[in-house]
Order: sequence, then C-alpha cells, then structure tokens
Amino acid sequence: MYKNVLQAIEGIEIYPLISFSIFFLFFLGLLVYVALMDKKYLQSMSSIACEDENHEITTLDSAKQ
Repeated sequence: MYKNVLQAIEGIEIYPLISFSIFFLFFLGLLVYVALMDKKYLQSMSSIACEDENHEITTLDSAKQ
C-alpha cells in the first residue's frame, strides 16, 4: 500500500539522494575537523580524566578574579 503511494509522488526520488549527501558531507567534515585538530589540545583533554579530582581547573571566570 505505502509503496504505491510513494510511487505516485513526483520527484520523490531526489530525497534519498539529498539525505545521503547531507549524511556523507557531515561525516566528511567531521573527519576533516578531527584530522586538523591541535594535537596538544587533544593530549590535554585526554589527560583530564586521569587528574586528581581535587585539582583546581582554572577557568576564565576564576582567572579574572
């Protein structure tokens, strides 16, 4: 039943192409973003989980005071 309804709509074949293009471009952009990230920033972010919980993290608000 639904197959017949969707076949009757003109121009519907473009929507799967558009959605795949958006999906592909998003993940391609994400891959480029991750590849170009600063390696020092990634290293500092990965070490946060290993730091002591009592270690004070300096933020912009506390740096101004």
